[in-house]
Amino acid sequence: MNSVQVLTDIGQSIWLDYVSRSLITSGRLQSLLEIGVRGMTSNPTIFEKAIASSEDYDETIVQLAQSGKSTNEIYSALTITDIQDAADQLRPIYDKSNGGDGYISLEVNPRLAHDSASTITEAEQIWALVDRPNLMIKIPATKEGLGAITQTIAAGINVNVTLIFSIDRYSGVLDAYISGLEKRLTSGHSIVRIASVASFFISRLDSKVDAQLADLADKDPTKALLAKELQGRAAVANARLAYSHFLNTIKNERYSALQSRGALLQRPLWASTSTKNPSYPDIKYVQELIIPDTVNTLPPSTLEAFLDHGRSEISFDNDVSAEIQVIESLRDLGIDMKSVTRELEQEGVAAFANSFESLIKSIDSKRADILS
Repeated sequence: MNSVQVLTDIGQSIWLDYVSRSLITSGRLQSLLEIGVRGMTSNPTIFEKAIASSEDYDETIVQLAQSGKSTNEIYSALTITDIQDAADQLRPIYDKSNGGDGYISLEVNPRLAHDSASTITEAEQIWALVDRPNLMIKIPATKEGLGAITQTIAAGINVNVTLIFSIDRYSGVLDAYISGLEKRLTSGHSIVRIASVASFFISRLDSKVDAQLADLADKDPTKALLAKELQGRAAVANARLAYSHFLNTIKNERYSALQSRGALLQRPLWASTSTKNPSYPDIKYVQELIIPDTVNTLPPSTLEAFLDHGRSEISFDNDVSAEIQVIESLRDLGIDMKSVTRELEQEGVAAFANSFESLIKSIDSKRADILS
C-alpha cells in the first residue's frame, strides 16, 4: 500500500490539482486513480496552461471554428468535454464512496466573482451542460459569492468554494452551505449527496507573510529573531485553526440536524499546496496537513514527491494552542492577518480573471488564424 492509499485509510482524500486532455486520454489519469487519487480540480490557470501551451486541443478548435462557433463557445466546448471525460473516469469512485469522493471541479467565469446573481445563473448553466452528478462548480468565497453558494446548494448543485484565506470568511462559507441545505429541505427536496468542499489556500499565505517577516527582520534587529522563527508557519497555523472551527461547527445543532437527514460534511480542502519557497521541504503542505475529514489537492509534481518520500501520519491532534500563539506573535510584530488575507483574496480573484482572459485571447487568436 502506497502513501496516498494510506491517507485514504486515515480519512484524508488526495485530489489531483491538474487537468488536461492528454492526461485523460493517455491512460495516465486512470493510473493515478489506481494508486489512490480520489478526485480532481481545475481552475482558469490550469486550463490556460493546458489549452494555450499544447497542441492537444488544436484539431478540435479547428473543427469548432470552421463550424461557426464563437470564441466563448469554443472555450465552453473544450473545457466541458474534458470535465465530462474526467468525471466519467472518476464515476466509479463517486459511486463506491456514496458521493464522498470522485469529483471534478469546474469554475464559473472568474469575472463574476463579485456578481452573485450572474454566478448563480452560470453555475446552473454549467451544471446542466456537463450533466454529471460528480461535478463540483467552483465559486469564489467573496462576500458576493456567499449568497451564490447558498442558492446553488439549495438548487441541488455540488459546490467547491474556492479562494478562502481567512477564518472569518470560512465561517461565512460554512454558514452559506448550511443555509443552502436548510433552504433545500424547506422546499421539500432531499439533501442526500449534495456535496461541497471549502478550499483553503495555503502556500500563498506563507509567501505573503514571509515577505513581511523578512522586511521586519531587515529593518528592526530587535524583531529579527522572532520574525525568522515565524517564517513558514502562518499558513499551516491558519489552516489548522480553520479545521478547529470546522470541528466546532459540525457539532452544533444546525449541522447535526442536517446530518440526520443525510447531509454530507463540507470538508476543508487544502489548495495551493505546492511549496513556493525552495528552502522549505517540497511536501511541507502535505506532510503538515494530514488531518482526517479533509481533502488535499496536489499538482502532479507534489504528488510524485509525496509518493516518493512522504510519511502518511496524522500531523495534528486538534490542540490549537501553538497555532493561536503563531497568529498572536504575528500580530505582536504588526502583521495584520485580516489585511493579509483580504489582499490575498483580491489577488487570487484577479489572477484567475487574468488567466481566463489570457486563455480566451489565445483561443481567439487560434480561431482567427483558422478563419483568415
